[in-house]
Amino acid sequence: MSTTSSVGGPSGVGGTTVASGRRRSPKLGWNLLGLVVFLVLGFPLYWMLDTAFKPAKDAIDPDPSLLPTGLTLANFKRALDIADFWGPVGRSLVVSLSVVVIGMVVGMLAALAISRFAFRGRKIVIVGILAVQMVPLVAMIIPVFLLLNDLGQYDKLTGLIVTYLTFILPFTVWTLRGFIVNIPRELEEAAMVDGCSRTGAFLRVVFPLLAPGMVATSVYGFIQAWNEYLYALMLMSQEHQTATVWLGNFTTKHGTEYAPMMAGATMMAVPIVVLFLLVQRKMAAGLTAGAVKG
Repeated sequence: MSTTSSVGGPSGVGGTTVASGRRRSPKLGWNLLGLVVFLVLGFPLYWMLDTAFKPAKDAIDPDPSLLPTGLTLANFKRALDIADFWGPVGRSLVVSLSVVVIGMVVGMLAALAISRFAFRGRKIVIVGILAVQMVPLVAMIIPVFLLLNDLGQYDKLTGLIVTYLTFILPFTVWTLRGFIVNIPRELEEAAMVDGCSRTGAFLRVVFPLLAPGMVATSVYGFIQAWNEYLYALMLMSQEHQTATVWLGNFTTKHGTEYAPMMAGATMMAVPIVVLFLLVQRKMAAGLTAGAVKG
């Protein structure tokens, strides 16, 4: 009886070890690549936190240390003392939440109409939504300023909310349309056969499946409205400034106070982090996986 196959070769122990090593090698390479990407993307966040908690004199050191040299909360106190903090943050919250709520209601109805109903000019509406997103925001500053000034909405939160909706709403409609299209029509038809109206079928069948997509879209809209700087700077006065414009108070004719600025940026990032932690489970793919059986 020959025993060569059990000693080596493709079907032996040696062949299995070689094949296993080859499978592990690409996986190790991808893991290393993912680690490098994580370090590159996470370094700015680490540097912001490190600068926020280090002494102010170390933040302007021409030869800074990558590791924390000391921890202090003085920068946060300075950030709160240099200008009103809670007022701009409160205004940013009002604007961002208003944009999310209005955008989701209007965007969901518009996306539902585009996805489920056939009407004249439907393709033109879809193309128009894409075209609006291609217009640079900088190009609309002067027209928006003149329009809000004529309507008496300059330096008002309502005017800023409407302005943000002009570039957040098209993305909301387009994204929600993609989620709705992926929900099978058979689910609605089955609910209507069982006695539900079209509205009832939407509320009981489509809406629960659409909820994760709405959460993901609303988080994006909130981040966009919260981080927007240019329009908030041009359309709001110093008394009604938002949180992003508030960060500009750290740059004066005497220079920039980097440590307090990073402390202010850290405090501004807290609402976004908290929001993401609350809704991260809803931001998942496969919204309709297993919804239709057989």
